[in-house]
Amino acid sequence: MESYSYNSCRDRHCPRCQWRAQEQWIEGQLKRLIDTHYFHVVFTLPAQLRALAACNPADIYSLLMQTASRTLLELGKTKLGVTLGVTTVLHTWTRELAYHPHVHCLVTGGGLSLDGHHWRSARTKYLFAVRQMGALFRGKFLAGLRKLFDANELRGIGSRDFDELLEVLYRADWVVYAKRPMAGPEQVIKYLGRYTHRVAISNSRIVAATLTQVTFVTKNGQKKTLSVGEFARRFLQHVLPYGFTKIRHYGLFASPVKLAVARLLRPPARGADPPCEPVLPHVPVCEVCGSCRLHRIPVARMVSARGPPRIMKSGRTA
Repeated sequence: MESYSYNSCRDRHCPRCQWRAQEQWIEGQLKRLIDTHYFHVVFTLPAQLRALAACNPADIYSLLMQTASRTLLELGKTKLGVTLGVTTVLHTWTRELAYHPHVHCLVTGGGLSLDGHHWRSARTKYLFAVRQMGALFRGKFLAGLRKLFDANELRGIGSRDFDELLEVLYRADWVVYAKRPMAGPEQVIKYLGRYTHRVAISNSRIVAATLTQVTFVTKNGQKKTLSVGEFARRFLQHVLPYGFTKIRHYGLFASPVKLAVARLLRPPARGADPPCEPVLPHVPVCEVCGSCRLHRIPVARMVSARGPPRIMKSGRTA
């Protein structure tokens, strides 16, 4: 007896098609990692914000990832005096397919000094205090949430309800979970691959399915049975908005130049010979302003800066 197993829909929410994209992504990321220890930090959206996030997924998810990364980068500058490397991965589910938006952050155990000439390693036991990260994360997120509301970009909530929600959220403790540090790029890549392209549920977790019910494995080998309609509802609430980027890089991982410098200045592995004096990559510098950054100029300004067309002897314009 033959059975067909298709692997060609290429949808990022398909549990079968994601393994190929995951392997390709891991292969590319392995070339970018810095040879140092890493920390795994999880920022979770409070339960009071889940209803608002369900109505405004793109705005709330982006704000969640941005504020989580800015919290880590700011503490890296103020506490360590470095620019950290941060990779964020968005998840919105639990093992029971409940709605639970949170972001996993992979953070380098150290970073490039602010002057760009030295590598500074962080402590190996922990990165920052979780209470400090939670308080800073709360302030940054609620400030961004206020900006979204003032710009009329949030749906499903009125002015009075929004003010009451902010009052509750300011008093609440925002939980930030920091897992044990990880050592070595190989372990980091294997670990990160479990989170980057995972979907709400995999085929292996579904143990039984009929026309009316679906049974799947949850946490610690336990099983849960849902009606087909409820199972579909829970799965569909984790479908991301069209075009939304669920994996984002910040700090060193967002700057090819800084990443290259950090890889050259990173400390040598244990037992390895000390590296020679690093040769920094050549970065073109503007002869006018001395900056190595590109400045975008609107097309309208470029056109207005041009002089009038030159009239040739034949009467044509050049």
